[in-house]
Amino acid sequence: MTGEDSTRQAIMEATFRALAAHGYADLTIQAIADEFDKSKSLIHYHFDSKADLMVAFMAHLLEGFIDEVEGGADADPRDRLRRMAEIVVHGMGDEEATRDFHTALLGMRAQAPFDPDLQGQLVENDRLIRGVIADIVREGIESGQFRDVDPERYAALFRSAIEGAQSHDVILGDDAPTEEAFAGVESYLIDDLLVAGEPTDAEAATSAEDER
Repeated sequence: MTGEDSTRQAIMEATFRALAAHGYADLTIQAIADEFDKSKSLIHYHFDSKADLMVAFMAHLLEGFIDEVEGGADADPRDRLRRMAEIVVHGMGDEEATRDFHTALLGMRAQAPFDPDLQGQLVENDRLIRGVIADIVREGIESGQFRDVDPERYAALFRSAIEGAQSHDVILGDDAPTEEAFAGVESYLIDDLLVAGEPTDAEAATSAEDER
């Protein structure tokens, strides 16, 4: 890693901490600088504005997220999908810090309709994450572990379900059905709908219709 790359990485880490501490609405370059062990001017050297920094931060989050999901090269498709759901719904660290950060993310997403650059990065993140899910599903189908479903349609459903569970956890707090939602994703969206085994009612009906 070059010195410049190291500096940008440090800025991303400081942004993460500042977001968790202050939320998106109250986030400032100064708040990020307070979490950064170098000068505020160095942040301005790399990023023209808070908006510019947040677009880069969302791209950084995506890269780290995909690395976490795909990092275990030996993990089978089911385990990778479950890991993705776990990261999105539960996070990867301290429960309180995770909820603070998820709250900041929700605030950031709420601003996307009013910030074309941020919305553009979120659209790109969504496209790439759905692509990763679809690729995992294709791998599972080809290996015979998953049923022959439409990978893109499944990816849209799975992504919406786990993002919805994350948002409900933030909005509803301790009253959110987070554990039930995660269990439902694992049981219904992965094991019942996707993992190969006994045919579903819909598959059985289609097979019977074909035989007639």
